Amino acid sequence: MRSEPNRPPRFWPLIAIVAGVVLLLANFRLIDFDVLQLWPLLVVAVGLQALLQGDIGISWQGQTFGITRGSVEQATLEADAGEIDLRLRALRKEGRLLAGQYTARSRPTLEVEHNHATLRMRRGSTWLLSLADWDVGLAPDLPWSLLLSAHLGKIGADLRQLDIDEARISTGFGDIRLVCPDREAGPLWVRSTFGNIAVEIPEAMPAAVRIHSTALARVKVSERFQEMEPGLWLTLTPDYHGAALEPLSVEIVAVLGNVDIK
Repeated sequence: MRSEPNRPPRFWPLIAIVAGVVLLLANFRLIDFDVLQLWPLLVVAVGLQALLQGDIGISWQGQTFGITRGSVEQATLEADAGEIDLRLRALRKEGRLLAGQYTARSRPTLEVEHNHATLRMRRGSTWLLSLADWDVGLAPDLPWSLLLSAHLGKIGADLRQLDIDEARISTGFGDIRLVCPDREAGPLWVRSTFGNIAVEIPEAMPAAVRIHSTALARVKVSERFQEMEPGLWLTLTPDYHGAALEPLSVEIVAVLGNVDIK
């Protein structure tokens, strides 16, 4: 398995340290010349940055990454996207544990213990001006536990073809769009305070959806569902009563946003 640690660019921080030391010495009159005469060094620094790093500044664009699976048999993904939009899906190619687009010059952190991998994506650990969306693909041939959150950003999770032990998805202002697994899966929890929630149940999957909403939230449920009791909706499919598949358990909490179940 291979995963490189986050390596923030060191060139510009080094320039800032040198400039700060020069200005400090000038303030204490330990050097006797006009510091502003050193401005051509800024042009030299820009040229060196472009020569050594291939760009002029710290990039706010995203970049692709990949982490090989190795001997991992179970995985957990913890992603706190903040104001960044997060998209999640199943990988098409085998051999990788996680792949997609993340913050420039950064990779998710990885810890492995007893064949269980824990991957963390933290907005607070990335370059502040990197506003590119996070697009993440997961290996479909091992069980996943998901903990996804955002403040202003949106979360779109397509869990089809994935083996899900459990998933917890929450946002503050951002919308949530969840496509549920198309196979038996663990419980799914979805919560948004101000954003809208859209949940899609695959056609062949039975599901039990419990909705907790305030009077300020508007709830729209497809005709595929029947309300068994206040807030509890069951799919009207033969598979549900035939017990061929265990129904998906989906719990939704909406405060001010709209809820759309289909």
